[in-house]
Amino acid sequence: MKLLRHGPKGAERPALLDAQGCLRDLSGVLTDITPETLSPAGLAALRALDVDALPVVTTPGRLAPPWRGMGKFLCVGLNYASHAAESKMALPAEPVLFTKHTSAVIGCNDPVVLPADATKGDWEVELGVVIGRTARCVSEADALDHVAGYCVVNDVSERAFQLERGGTWDKGKGCDTFGPVGPWLVTADEVPDPQNLSLWLEVNGRRFQDGHTSQMIFSVAKLIAYISRFCTLYPGDLIASGTPEGVGMGQQPAPIFLQPGDVMRLGIQGLGEQQQTVFAWDPALIDG
Repeated sequence: MKLLRHGPKGAERPALLDAQGCLRDLSGVLTDITPETLSPAGLAALRALDVDALPVVTTPGRLAPPWRGMGKFLCVGLNYASHAAESKMALPAEPVLFTKHTSAVIGCNDPVVLPADATKGDWEVELGVVIGRTARCVSEADALDHVAGYCVVNDVSERAFQLERGGTWDKGKGCDTFGPVGPWLVTADEVPDPQNLSLWLEVNGRRFQDGHTSQMIFSVAKLIAYISRFCTLYPGDLIASGTPEGVGMGQQPAPIFLQPGDVMRLGIQGLGEQQQTVFAWDPALIDG
């Protein structure tokens, strides 16, 4: 299944995309798509529905984040050797973990707003892993059984905040609007191998990133098993699993950073596409 939410902020409605690409309204079945929906029982109930009997959504409007109630937005750094090389950083012996604040989460096509004093905005297409069953100290062999589904994530970053202002990476990762998610959540049964997906990103029509999840240093299963040693993962938690080479700060002969008016377009095989326009600091764009 492909689960999504659509509509203006604060008035989102649940829906699914059927096999023919038709949008079906779920609001007669669910009030919203929540962590409970993403549990094995919740997904089983949705699979039992007669999809053809659900109302068709003809004018969906804005695509919102595919579920509400994300508890944790966890990220993995330097998980592709090529990206570590372009970042001039050593290959990690263990996964590099950081967080994005859940207040950074926006819909897949919502505006990306640079902070007022941003100078080095950057992009990162990533495979998002959505937890569906509580995971605590799970084994690598059992890890994928805890996945509800997968989605496209743009790990938007401000490199000066991240790398030049001391402390952890989080301050350059969790700014408002720096977490586009969607367009939908594709349930795990439709993604038999998360290590067999192509992913790409363009800025203003130029292809910068063109990678494959088989290139990850630490697989999705390894990441879930590893992270579950340090914190309990709950349904609705999101893991952004790292980005391939081609980010702005790695461009030669000189880095390229996001400017107001730039358009990012990105996608992952079978998981859909996103497109965001970059704006200068404007709180109204964040709240609206």
